[in-house]
Amino acid sequence: MSIRTLIRGGLVVTAADELHADVLIEDGRVAALAAHGSTAAEAWTAGRTIDASGKYVIPGGVDAHTHMELPFGGTSASDTFETGTRAAAWGGTTTIVDFAVQSVGHSLREGLDTWYDKADGKCAVDYAFHMILSDVNEGTLKEMDLLVGEGVTSFKLFMAYPGVFYSDDGRILRAMQRGAANGGLIMMHAENGIAIDVLVEQALARGETDPRHHGEVRRVLLEAEATHRAIQLARVAGAPLYVVHVSAEEAVAELAAARDKGLPVFGETCPQYLFLSTDNLAEPDFQGAKYVCSTPLRPREHQAALWRGLRTNDLQVVSTDHCPFCFRGQKELGRGDFSKIPNGLPGVENRMDLLHQAVVDGHISRRRWIEIACATPARMFGIYPQKGTIAPGSDADIVLYDPHAEQVISAETHHMNVDYSAYEGKRITGRVDTVLSRGELVIDRREYTGRAGHGVFVPRSTCQYL
Repeated sequence: MSIRTLIRGGLVVTAADELHADVLIEDGRVAALAAHGSTAAEAWTAGRTIDASGKYVIPGGVDAHTHMELPFGGTSASDTFETGTRAAAWGGTTTIVDFAVQSVGHSLREGLDTWYDKADGKCAVDYAFHMILSDVNEGTLKEMDLLVGEGVTSFKLFMAYPGVFYSDDGRILRAMQRGAANGGLIMMHAENGIAIDVLVEQALARGETDPRHHGEVRRVLLEAEATHRAIQLARVAGAPLYVVHVSAEEAVAELAAARDKGLPVFGETCPQYLFLSTDNLAEPDFQGAKYVCSTPLRPREHQAALWRGLRTNDLQVVSTDHCPFCFRGQKELGRGDFSKIPNGLPGVENRMDLLHQAVVDGHISRRRWIEIACATPARMFGIYPQKGTIAPGSDADIVLYDPHAEQVISAETHHMNVDYSAYEGKRITGRVDTVLSRGELVIDRREYTGRAGHGVFVPRSTCQYL
């Protein structure tokens, strides 16, 4: 059992409230909150008291989109479940939802069991799984029902990557129909991969091989078109839809139009689309390869639409799509051919800090920070209020956050297993000080005290955001 713990003197910030309160933790859960200095709070005793004066006391972050150890493009993501969840903890994230992968010709069960084996006994914080559907057929449709029953309640399909993850509209429709029946939430990578492949082929034939061309061939209109098509297929199926890593103004407009009709359509964006742009992809000497991901980075003017979407709730969640590949030996596989650069960026350690910087910069409020980074991802994927809030009965996944500390993001100081930072040299205000996962200290005043194997698998209910 974890030590009875009392957190005193901080400003508790959740998606719903901000209050100066003390938090009592027993048996790994929040036992009670009471106003700081109140008779109730003053009467509490504990084996461990943590002074939160001058700090925010916030729920641990829920990153609903990570790819630890993902095989891709002849290599694998460089973070293991051990290194990736440790880095998540350093960044104030206490739950990840990673993607188990079904390989073509294999069952969902085989893919899910492979990911269970990768994560079991390795994780510093708690984890759950989505399931990538690469091969929709009668057998896998039936398996979807079984997975929902064991707490894997969301399924990702791809309109991109022909020959790897791609599903055609018929397969997508069948999966959506099954999701409508069993409560599973369909997640969509919305890019027209068939058309993109034509543009890739044509660009390479013209000798356009540099990383910046990755962004140029993956056109904004092909993200918007696929987003529109996914929405219409979901309407036909009578299914809710969650569009991952939305990067462009035109795609946000498709989501907003659907939501204006009252449709259960949701959108996620990622820090890279809010803080980076095609300027990074165009960095000289192949440095742009560090920023190759899909959907790609967009021209800077798209950022305003993404921030607006987050404020108006046309975008509900900020996740990382954390999928790191080292520059040396991995990103370099694409020298001379941008289409061979492994797609993905590191970010699981940076999300909470970057979004706090967005509070400092006036893009979002403090409570909206917690909403898009903690509460809504927990609700969207069926783990609220166990995760994503600070309330009696919730898991004691709690972060003491210093809103005044200043830091410079750098690969020299980060804990992700990757040899560069996508945000190298960025100065930000705010930093994680202390992290508890189910009442156990994982980060104690900027010292790592966690351990591999503390994190456990969290079965999820169906989407609570409908």
